[in-house]
Amino acid sequence: MKVRGILSGVLMGAAVLTGTFATTATAAEKITVGALRFTSHAANFVAFEKGYFNEAGLEVEFKFFQAAQPMALAIASGDVDFGLTAISGGLISLADKGAVKVVGGALQEEAGIDGQMILASKAAFDAGLKTPADLKGKSFGVTTAGSSFHYMAHKIADKEGFDRKDIKIRPLQKVGAVIGALKSGQIDAWSIVPHIAKGLAKSPQVEMIGKVSDYVPNYQVTTVFTSTKNINDNPELVKTFLGAYSKGAADFNAALVDKSAGDATAEDMVKLIHKYVYADRPYEKAAPSIRNGAMRLNEGAALNMASVEDQLNWFKSEKLVPAGVTLDKLVDVKFVETF
Repeated sequence: MKVRGILSGVLMGAAVLTGTFATTATAAEKITVGALRFTSHAANFVAFEKGYFNEAGLEVEFKFFQAAQPMALAIASGDVDFGLTAISGGLISLADKGAVKVVGGALQEEAGIDGQMILASKAAFDAGLKTPADLKGKSFGVTTAGSSFHYMAHKIADKEGFDRKDIKIRPLQKVGAVIGALKSGQIDAWSIVPHIAKGLAKSPQVEMIGKVSDYVPNYQVTTVFTSTKNINDNPELVKTFLGAYSKGAADFNAALVDKSAGDATAEDMVKLIHKYVYADRPYEKAAPSIRNGAMRLNEGAALNMASVEDQLNWFKSEKLVPAGVTLDKLVDVKFVETF
């Protein structure tokens, strides 16, 4: 494993690596890609809409999910070939069984770019929940136990110096259910990506009280993963998918994160993403939220191994995954640069 000490070196190496992804899969090879309707999944949408998957010989169909763990199960069963989402207890347990592996990085917190935000219900805010330090004794919404939301809640507790058990974790299964519970005051707090957080914070029922990056710096929020079967039986397919995905990520970063591609390109990018994210809203209302959600996507799908290891250690400390699961079981590092 080639580990680089500084991000800039990694990204340069990853750009070179992208060229090695040029090997294409069998013409018109059909694959299914798991996704959530989040701006953070934009690289897949861009690669599809701009023809990068087709150019690589891949015929892609999307399957949409409401949470991370069901996607991991779908990949393990062979119903989905590639997924992009946060590391969950379910994903780690499946990796321990030899069913799935992380093969790249996707979304990452980066200094200077708005990231995930910590929110409080207006009722809890008025009752004294003004900062993350006030979360002791309060309820915190998650999709499932062992989700990234659960991890973030405990990282807040660790840094603020109170027992993890003093945050009352409330699993609600779906993101929409968590939003409803927060706005109605059924839960006190939640953390979520900016394209959702900023919109909620503008409503009278929700207040922003902090940033996740203050508690989990350089957090590898989401990863790319696939089945161990794909890795063993068809590694060229994995390389090909990551190559096309990486082109989509580069276009997204240039348009909406670095803003180096010009205003017209940025507008076109927002319109492309709107086909998948907030598609039920008029474009004029959806566009600001999509722009607000523009966090960095790892160039060349480079992977922050230190962050992945920290997440794995948290899962083990909470006994949410088998104690014997190792980083090697979770991650296959041969496809992308790591740092």
